[in-house]
Amino acid sequence: MSDIAVMDQVPDSQEVNAKAESPLFHIGAGINTHKDANSAGVLLQEDKLAGHLLIRGNRDDEAFNIAINNVLGTGLPKTLQCIYVDELSIRWVSPDEWLVICAGDKVYELEKRLRAAVQGHYAIVNVSGGQTLLVLSGDNVRDVLMKSTAYDVDDSNFPVGKVVTSTLAKSQAIICRRNEDVWELVIRRSFADYIWLWLEDASREFGLVVNSK
Repeated sequence: MSDIAVMDQVPDSQEVNAKAESPLFHIGAGINTHKDANSAGVLLQEDKLAGHLLIRGNRDDEAFNIAINNVLGTGLPKTLQCIYVDELSIRWVSPDEWLVICAGDKVYELEKRLRAAVQGHYAIVNVSGGQTLLVLSGDNVRDVLMKSTAYDVDDSNFPVGKVVTSTLAKSQAIICRRNEDVWELVIRRSFADYIWLWLEDASREFGLVVNSK
């Protein structure tokens, strides 16, 4: 197999004028429609500049699974499942596809380690620049999602640890329920403004606080 060019997408902090901006760096700052964050119904935040790696391979290939486990420290999640290990999260996307999210300054080294460990028929693609992660927390997040997606987010159908790719407003998202009151949305960069503004509007009646960290 010929060598594959792997690029570090995070600007070197030593470079003059090097600057990285998240898809939503320009939006949401200062929006606080509910003064007390502790009693707000919804808290909305972008997990800025995280690293996103798509992995494709044969789940039934033992060597593939061992290599992934050795690098990530865990096996790949089963169908419609997401798992969290230290600073990593892994989402099932399709029968042969998973999304790994990690700290932005770790993704380059992680990609290189995966490529060195995995053999045979596989694909690893750094999609960090093409999408972003939104975190919604609070007592009324499920109410907001009920207004935003056609997928059934009732507790009986969407327990903690489940992930699906579904509609969100007039776009789509990878929706994961991290715990009882925390949901995560992986969205495309090109729809980030639209989805953010949609969620702002859908959350406002419950008391919205935007965390711009």
